[in-house]
Amino acid sequence: MTARRLEKVFMTTLLVAGGVIMMIPFIWMIGSSFKPANEFTAIPPTIFPDQPTLDNYKRLFLEMDFLVYFQNTMTIVFWSFIGLLLNAMAGYAFAKFEFPGRNKMFYLVLATMMIPGQVTMIPVYLIVNAMGLTNTMTGIVLPGLVGAFGIFLFRQFMTTIPMDLLEAARLDGAGEIKIFFRLILPIAKPVFAVQGILTFIGAWNSFLWPLIMANDDSLYTLSVGLSLLKGEHGTDFGLQMAGAAFMVVPIIIIFSFFQKHIIEGYTISGMK
Repeated sequence: MTARRLEKVFMTTLLVAGGVIMMIPFIWMIGSSFKPANEFTAIPPTIFPDQPTLDNYKRLFLEMDFLVYFQNTMTIVFWSFIGLLLNAMAGYAFAKFEFPGRNKMFYLVLATMMIPGQVTMIPVYLIVNAMGLTNTMTGIVLPGLVGAFGIFLFRQFMTTIPMDLLEAARLDGAGEIKIFFRLILPIAKPVFAVQGILTFIGAWNSFLWPLIMANDDSLYTLSVGLSLLKGEHGTDFGLQMAGAAFMVVPIIIIFSFFQKHIIEGYTISGMK
């Protein structure tokens, strides 16, 4: 066996072993979500339940209002996708329209990416409070409807679309709205796929802003509901594991199927 082949076998074995070790907590979480309470104190501990049960998931939705938290989270996801369309429109305007102050305005949008969200959280809260939108779903959704990174990503992609294509559409009598929805959107499907995945993950994991804005349990998201389990049911490990599994598994599935597009999301912004 050559030295190169030995090196390849060693690296493959090392990566597989590292992957298995990193997966053990996740596998244990999934298995524990189906355990009855008495199996958490068993010695030696087990990864998979001896007597699987769905009681933890039933309690999660029947006693802990996780169905309400799920509906709120999906509402945020829905409006985040509406914001995705707004980001695309803004990116298209920056890429293909000439107007006074375009570059300065775009640089100003980029500058906001360097400001931590924690710095702007209090001013945004004061603005939303002055509008009377605290403790409302509108107040939770509105500040995150558009984002500088999304605008930047769409702008960078749409600069690669030839102007001759747009001019030809205008000569055929197409208006700007028709050009955007019938021509630009189909061309921009790759970047929409990338941003759609990132948008879903961000909205699904929304925690801090909903926690600040919502005073009513009926407006909490899944992340906030999961944090409540640690306080109110700190010793109910089965319930906590069920909540964590319900929160994490959709993200794992999406990442597994679309990891290629997620990686492209961080590289496509460098296209010229």
